[in-house]
Amino acid sequence: MKSKAAGLPISYRLAVTSRSLAAVFGGYLLAAMASVCITLLLPVPRAEAVISGMMLSFLFYLVAFLWCFACRSAWQAWLGVLVPSLVLAMISGLAYWMKNP
Repeated sequence: MKSKAAGLPISYRLAVTSRSLAAVFGGYLLAAMASVCITLLLPVPRAEAVISGMMLSFLFYLVAFLWCFACRSAWQAWLGVLVPSLVLAMISGLAYWMKNP
């Protein structure tokens, strides 16, 4: 009996692998940047801001993971994770620079 996986083209396998890597590593990057950004921008005591940022980072990771497999292409998945991560990193850098001149 022949397995169905043997008939899949290599391009499809690479696309799924790329989406998986985007979901795992890109999602982690997005969650980390969101956590830092939320921690720096919330107007509450530092400990509460850190806990809130960490808890909300799980939501960002989930949305990034779902996004990566809902896109039409692997490129769109990578862009949909890396562009918001870059924006959050710039916002975090600006917020840190404004607090510590």
